[in-house]
Amino acid sequence: MATSIYRRQPPPFVVRCLLGVVMDGIMTPLGWIFDKLGRADRIFKGFHQQNLRRLKKTNPFKNYTPGPHDVFVATYAKSGTNWIMQIVTQLAWHGKAEFEHIHELVPWPDSEAFGPMKGFAIPIGIDSVWKASLEHKRAVKTHLNWDLIPFSEQARYIMVIRDPKDVFVSGYHFFKESMLGRGLSAETWLRLFQSENFPVGGSWAVNAASYWAERRHPNVMVLSFKSMKRDLDGTVRKVAEFLDLHLSDEAMGEVCSKSSFPYMKRMESKFEMWDLVPWRKHTSMIRKGAQGGSSELLSVQQQREMDAYFMAELKRLGSDLPYEEFADITPGVESAEGVSAR
Repeated sequence: MATSIYRRQPPPFVVRCLLGVVMDGIMTPLGWIFDKLGRADRIFKGFHQQNLRRLKKTNPFKNYTPGPHDVFVATYAKSGTNWIMQIVTQLAWHGKAEFEHIHELVPWPDSEAFGPMKGFAIPIGIDSVWKASLEHKRAVKTHLNWDLIPFSEQARYIMVIRDPKDVFVSGYHFFKESMLGRGLSAETWLRLFQSENFPVGGSWAVNAASYWAERRHPNVMVLSFKSMKRDLDGTVRKVAEFLDLHLSDEAMGEVCSKSSFPYMKRMESKFEMWDLVPWRKHTSMIRKGAQGGSSELLSVQQQREMDAYFMAELKRLGSDLPYEEFADITPGVESAEGVSAR
């Protein structure tokens, strides 16, 4: 059974109250004003560019050299991050990993860049947990683009790419409760998402293209959320083979069971975010886990426009990522091969 000497400590109550005052008393009204004035795009462009400069200067991985115990799980936010973390963690523990919260076992250095999130995950320098695992391995979570992730031939890298339409819908429901989200309309969020300046992660196309370009490294695996939904057992076995792990049939069955959506939904508290604002309830971290469910928020026309936008962006970036392998192309949109999807 997995155990950890690390216990997560949320910010003090007073700090969380002050954060709430800033978010609800300042940021939300400002977001509403910028939204009504049509200035949100300009504001977030500056915010995103500043954030990129800060990340490049203070990269949370810059002083870390990965080792053979590290399995980087890299995703654009809301692309199955907890799912792939759970698969890797359970494989490392042969299906016996138990924890109060998964980030007692899985480092997330990116979170250190946001002050109130410090202490959310076990520091990457603590080695007691992975050394106690049956396979001497651990997942390391990141949402960074490839150029900011430290590469080592000893480590392993698993990237998950999800249909951007589903990413947008899942992210909208999650992030609208944070920072300026409450003050911004769904239309503004959609316009920002279809730009290079989306405040949570930047461009989906840039992120996906950066991962896809590295797929030929023998220690790099790119998975599609779409294929994971289609065949969970096959995905778990594929990941185990990639990590050179050899589990018994019983252990493999346990990993598959604990990596299923129903199991993880029942255990959602073990994956959830902090309630950074005391009077707000955090939004669900494991919401629906669906593939092709963007119609709950996006019209058919909006879906078509998003498909067309991101296929054009991938082409502009010079990426040969086969969009249709990762996304369900909306009927009426030309695929990457120039054939209209029906």
